[in-house]
Amino acid sequence: MNHKLLALYGLKFNPFSPELPTKAIFVPPKVENFCWRIEHAQVREGGFAMIHGDPGTGKSVVLRLLAQRLSNVPDITVGAINHPQSNLADFYRELGDIFGVALRPSNRWAGFKALRERWLSHLESSRIRAVLLIDEAQEMTPQALSELRLLSSARFDSQPLLCVVLAGDARLIEKLRHDDLVPLGSRIRTRLTTEFASRQELLACLEHLLADAGNASLMTPQLRHTLCDHAAGNYRILTTMAAELLAVGAQRELPQLDEKLYLDVFAQPDSAPKRRTAAAR
Repeated sequence: MNHKLLALYGLKFNPFSPELPTKAIFVPPKVENFCWRIEHAQVREGGFAMIHGDPGTGKSVVLRLLAQRLSNVPDITVGAINHPQSNLADFYRELGDIFGVALRPSNRWAGFKALRERWLSHLESSRIRAVLLIDEAQEMTPQALSELRLLSSARFDSQPLLCVVLAGDARLIEKLRHDDLVPLGSRIRTRLTTEFASRQELLACLEHLLADAGNASLMTPQLRHTLCDHAAGNYRILTTMAAELLAVGAQRELPQLDEKLYLDVFAQPDSAPKRRTAAAR
C-alpha cells in the first residue's frame, strides 16, 4: 500500500500486511511466556523447543518475534533454515553457510566435527548457545532431523551445543512419533501450541493492530465484531479479510470502513435461479 493510501487513513503502515513491523505484532500471554523462556533460559541451557499448531494460528509470526528479540541479546548467533526439505548433503551445506563454516558434504565427518567445534567455541566464549530456527519443520527428512539431534549435543548427550526451535503443523507431531525420531521428540523441553483464537483474542489482536498503525477508529465497532465472527478463530483469515476491506475502502476513498463495506465485498451472490412471476409473464 503506497504512501498516498496510507495518508488517506492516517496510517503509519498497513496493519494487515504480511510485512507487519515486528514491534506491531500482537503478543498473547502464552507467546510472551514462550519467548521469555527461550530468551532468558534455553539459550543458556540449550536443547530443543517446538511450536506447533494449525495453519494460520501464528507459528511463523512467533518465530519472527523470537528472532527479533534474540537479536538484542549480546554475543548470540541466530540462524534460520530456509530450505527445510533439503536432503542431508544440502542440509549440511546450509548449516555451514549459516554458521560460517566451510564444509565439504562429501566428507560428512569433517563437517560434523567442524560445526560442533564452532558451536562449542561460541559457547565457551559467550556462555550462550547459538540458536537455530526452523520454520515448516514438518518438511524436514527424518535423516536430517536425526542428524541435527546428534550434531547438537556432546559428552554423551550431557552438553547441548545448540538451541533449536522447530515450528510446524500437525505433520511435525506425527513425524516425531516415527521410531527413528522418538529420541528427538523426547528431548523437546519447551513447547508452544498455537490454537484457534477465541473471539475475544481476535478482537484484541484487531484493535491492537489498528491502534499501533495509528488509526484506532479505522473500522466501526460493528465491523470489527463481524470480522471476528467470520474469521473461524484464525488470525490469518482475519487479517486477510481486513486487508481486502482496507484496499477496497481506499479505492473508494471511504472515510471509515463499516459493515456495509463488508457486505459489499464478502456477501455471497444469490445464485438460485429466479422464478418468473405471474406479473412478469
